Amino acid sequence: MKNNNPKGILFIFIGMLVVSFQDATFKYIYGSVSLYEVYFVRTLISFIVIVCYLRITNKPIIFSTHYPLLTIIRVFLFFFGFSSFYVSLTIMPLATATALFFASPFLMTIFAIFILKERVGLRRWLAVIVGFMGVYIILNPDFSNFNYLSLTPVFCAFCYALSMIILKKTSDKDNVYSQIFHFYIFAIVTSTIFYFYMGDGSFNNIDHPASQFIFRKWFDNLEFSLPYMIFTGVIAAVAFLSIFTAYRIASPAVISPFEYSILVWASMNGWLFFDEVPNTRTVVGMTLIVCGGIYIFIREKDQDQPIVTEKPLR
Repeated sequence: MKNNNPKGILFIFIGMLVVSFQDATFKYIYGSVSLYEVYFVRTLISFIVIVCYLRITNKPIIFSTHYPLLTIIRVFLFFFGFSSFYVSLTIMPLATATALFFASPFLMTIFAIFILKERVGLRRWLAVIVGFMGVYIILNPDFSNFNYLSLTPVFCAFCYALSMIILKKTSDKDNVYSQIFHFYIFAIVTSTIFYFYMGDGSFNNIDHPASQFIFRKWFDNLEFSLPYMIFTGVIAAVAFLSIFTAYRIASPAVISPFEYSILVWASMNGWLFFDEVPNTRTVVGMTLIVCGGIYIFIREKDQDQPIVTEKPLR
């Protein structure tokens, strides 16, 4: 029963804090590992942790799905969407990438209109516009010399938003644990394929941090990287359990706005670990994104029309 909002808010704070540490760890080790090497280890560890949790709590472990095609599309979007987010950490501050990811509520609202046939009024459209103004201000595009890798967090938001719209359809029969298992299995299998195709580093021939992060040779610096990769797996599982618990015990409309606390944690981690301080444009853009997103949450609660407020698979 969703009746413990204070406890739900606490779990959201914990979940967002843990997610920000995961992202900071990715940013810290990207110069020594391959992206899909980390993906493989992290996902495998998370898979083991979640299975152990379900065993201990006597919950059923279900791998089947009632929506095989939609599930494949969803995990594909989720996998490559967050791949692009982690790539963005090689070229931009942690807080900036995190802020741009929060274009996802605005994209979810748009997708819901065309895919779910939801009705969205003028005020929510204005909130969407305000949010995208914030994205534009943060990106500050100079089209004569624009780094298109700066769009990778927005691409992640696009993929995440679309995957969450699909999740609204599949959640009526597939439980949340089976849905996270679908992603884990896809990520492990896909990362393994990448290992046999490019894990020897033969494609690592471009002198750019993003390219090197993707194509670097696997398992080349395990003494340094393995503890961090295992750490990301453990905290990814902790983050999932914290966020899912928050949405299970509390009202999504109440706790969803507190997901924006990750912007505080990301800013603090960027400052503490990478000497990154958000500039004025980033702060203004963040403010517009947060204001637009929170207003959408408020309107959804008033209209009893959840679109972006029930998404426990961060």
